[in-house]
Amino acid sequence: MTDEPRLQTQPRSGVPDVTATLEGYREACERLAQAGGSLAADAERASGYRYGHEDWLVQFKREGAGIILLDPVALTQAGADWNLFNRAIGNTTWILHDSLQDLPGFSEIGMTPKALFDTEIAARLLGLHRFGLAAVTERYLGITLAKEHSAADWSYRPLPRDWRNYAALDVELLIELEQVMTRELEAAGKMEWAREEFEHALGVGLGPRHAHPVPWMRISHITRIMQDHQGLAVAKALWERRDELARQYDIAPGLLLSDDSIIEAATVKPHNARQFRAVRSLNERVRIQTGGEQDKMFERYAPIQRKVKPSVWRETIRQALELKPSQWPHVPTPPADEQHANAPKSMRQWQTRHPARYQRLMAVRQAITQIADDTRTPAEVIIKPQIVRNLCWKDDPRRLDVAEFLKAQGARDWQVKLIAASVSRVIM
Repeated sequence: MTDEPRLQTQPRSGVPDVTATLEGYREACERLAQAGGSLAADAERASGYRYGHEDWLVQFKREGAGIILLDPVALTQAGADWNLFNRAIGNTTWILHDSLQDLPGFSEIGMTPKALFDTEIAARLLGLHRFGLAAVTERYLGITLAKEHSAADWSYRPLPRDWRNYAALDVELLIELEQVMTRELEAAGKMEWAREEFEHALGVGLGPRHAHPVPWMRISHITRIMQDHQGLAVAKALWERRDELARQYDIAPGLLLSDDSIIEAATVKPHNARQFRAVRSLNERVRIQTGGEQDKMFERYAPIQRKVKPSVWRETIRQALELKPSQWPHVPTPPADEQHANAPKSMRQWQTRHPARYQRLMAVRQAITQIADDTRTPAEVIIKPQIVRNLCWKDDPRRLDVAEFLKAQGARDWQVKLIAASVSRVIM
């Protein structure tokens, strides 16, 4: 690692074009098949602008093939056979940073990684306090990446050169990072830990997506109206109408109506035109001002925004307010099965209502902290805090097989082997 990180403003081999034709795609697959070593990969979405979460650009680099940018939307529409890509890559390791963000999108396209190296997971295991890609490249390669377009509308076409440059830089250094971090993990005796974490992340990332059981309950700050069931009815109606329109027009729901506006409407419950006009956010087009080029990207969606008139929200609220109390939504009750119930997070509740459990939790945390110090691994990486709370919340954890409990809660083998014996001694 160098003392003064040097700035890298573009890939060493130059800024590639985006491949969006079947002919170009087949040529790219042939280049990848003839190349060797691990595959650096990344993806870009437009979820802040468009309704869906699909990938609008995927980036790859492999030694001997250079950097390849693919337009998965255009290629899929053109009839691309993604198994051609899978055969070209074979069983090689994919290098990703924060793989759980990108693996679902790759899977949705039809790409099927067989092995994974996640540089963010590796950074966490190695005890880094800053584990974004830029921080990791600085730490291990002495290079600062010039990054400026992370929140861009990646569905925009044609992609400007500086956007393509940004995307290419995301994969430019991943192969070198894998090599350096593998040596660091091996030197720290953590390579087997990393392999288990990578395998786990790969399974989760390529597995089925679990939809929220009550999607409209994800409205920001909904806890403010949780005791107001008529307010919940208004919030639910507005969320569902917004979602319907966002899907219809392929626009991010927040560009039609913000969550803050939904909460305000649910709190005020405007019953007439005057009250409705008083809630200004319901009568104005959503405008996002960042002071940068993003403002122009958001303005591209102004014509769609103008199609949704304030009268839509007013009518939606009116219908919700006409519902009978028996039709109001209620907060879902937590699962009755204790096996699937999580212990509370509030330490005040532990201290004031369950002091014995609290003392047990503090003792277990201290044991894990000692292990974390000894192994130079963050405690939250060694074991999820929620698993520790769930264990200590049990009426009599001394009757439990701690190792089996940790496994049932999702802990990996390396985590169980590392802490089960110490934790068992503490709770006895």
